[in-house]
Amino acid sequence: MTRRYWNIHLGEMMEAGVHFGHGTRKWNPRMAPYISAKRKGIHIINLTQTARFLSEACDLVFDAATRGKQFLIVGTKNKAADSVARAATRTRCHYVNKKWLGGMLTNWSTTETRLHKFRDLRTEQKTGGLNRLPKRDAAMLKRQLSHLQTYLGGIKYMTGLPDVVIIVDQQEEYRALQECITLGIPTICLIDTNCDPDLADIAIPANDDAIASIRLILNKLVFAISEGRSSSIRNS
Repeated sequence: MTRRYWNIHLGEMMEAGVHFGHGTRKWNPRMAPYISAKRKGIHIINLTQTARFLSEACDLVFDAATRGKQFLIVGTKNKAADSVARAATRTRCHYVNKKWLGGMLTNWSTTETRLHKFRDLRTEQKTGGLNRLPKRDAAMLKRQLSHLQTYLGGIKYMTGLPDVVIIVDQQEEYRALQECITLGIPTICLIDTNCDPDLADIAIPANDDAIASIRLILNKLVFAISEGRSSSIRNS
């Protein structure tokens, strides 16, 4: 994998608060190599390590994008949801930002059935088919459609398992991570000081609570994805 320059600056990360970890009582000892100091009861993340692993992650997604691979971005907590949706939409990646439904990947056949149902209902709504039904039936199907839009809207165009999964907050999205591990899908995880860095293929030590921190990391990754796709088009 060729190493590239991704314009990652320590000052920019400090400004976004990427270096602020959790309280020193809430930490995973395996994160010790990624922590540079303690300040006022908070662990401070070593941003040199963040830059190193973020750069590695950008290289990975760039190379995957040049080969036409599919990406899924997962971040369901309130502070991450909007950033996840924006980043994914901007680069035509799939995303889950409301709730991870158990078995979403490991029980793909069930997810696929739900997606077919979702697409059929969307078509019915667009063509006015729902309005031709009795009011009670129409109301029930519209509720179903709304529910499916909430939980599957970000993966509505996904036709198979993703090739790379980007996870915001390893703790929050542990079920998603476990499904990826089970299926052997490569993962890139934002990991705060309370996480286990050994679980992800590439773990990026970073503040996973601050919106500015989450946005900065995601923006770097999706920029690399966009560059990879552009490179693929230029070379085709």
